[in-house]
Amino acid sequence: MKRREFITLLGGAAAASAWPLRARSQQPNRMRRIGVLLNSVEADPLFRSYMAAFVEALGKLGWVEGRSLHIDHRWVGGDVERARVYAAELVGLSPDAILASSTTNLKAVQKETQSIPIVFVQVSDPVAQGFVPSLTHPGGNITGFAAFEFSMGGKWLELLKEIASGIARIAIIFNPDTSPQSQFFVRSIAAAAPSFGVEAMASPVHEEDEIEPAINRFSRQPGGGLIFPTDSWTELRGALFVGLAARYQLPALYTRSQIVKAGGLMSYIFDGQEQFRQAATYLDRILKGANPGDLPIQLPTKFELTINLKTAKGLGLTAPPSLLATAEDVIE
Repeated sequence: MKRREFITLLGGAAAASAWPLRARSQQPNRMRRIGVLLNSVEADPLFRSYMAAFVEALGKLGWVEGRSLHIDHRWVGGDVERARVYAAELVGLSPDAILASSTTNLKAVQKETQSIPIVFVQVSDPVAQGFVPSLTHPGGNITGFAAFEFSMGGKWLELLKEIASGIARIAIIFNPDTSPQSQFFVRSIAAAAPSFGVEAMASPVHEEDEIEPAINRFSRQPGGGLIFPTDSWTELRGALFVGLAARYQLPALYTRSQIVKAGGLMSYIFDGQEQFRQAATYLDRILKGANPGDLPIQLPTKFELTINLKTAKGLGLTAPPSLLATAEDVIE
């Protein structure tokens, strides 16, 4: 091969690698394609509502599914290996952009591509986790809408202590495989624990049959309480945890309000549906030519406290009026 031909070939390869970020946005008449990697199961009504809000928001921006836009969905269901497989599948479809919900899914997609734009939702503290160098200037091919800052662990403990003042020990339950970010929440809870007179300990579980033995062991000493950081694996087993918390008389805080409506004690969470709506606005801008690395990462501005008074009564607890006054939803 002649030197000039070789240089031309290299130039063509370099242009191809930049294709997803730039060139695609210059073809306004073609059907666009978005990959969506979700951290729940397709039957989950909560995530179905998220996707409905996402599609509705895109429609208001002029992107009609089946006409100007094709959406490929993959449902991970809290399975790390499935996340890797589906991330590779979506990247292989050469979409114009990918929406990834959760740390597990973002990590899987990031490993597969450094060029296709990625918009994330429900990812806690993306700077601390190493996904981006800055919230204001994320750079690269990633931007999105962050979940909690890791200091939130202290707030969870404060809320649980307020409704269950007798708590002296806290177990933080999560699956390290599906919620690697929980290690940061454990640190913030442990740092805040002495000021509340509480001992905090991590209680990781990897398989479903480990759950009850772990809670049983923890409950053998009095004054216990549970905190469940963000983790799709534990959230999908919310009914199991609610039943065990009731059986072993353990006050518990969750990060999904639907678990509280199903019998959990309390939750403190941001508006997930709103994040999916906001993600649609960023994807719209990217499809119109914006560079994801120039779009600042947004933090949630509102958090919702939900309390189940029936569950509190069953645990022998009384929610103080000051706490009830701050709750978004009180279940009688």
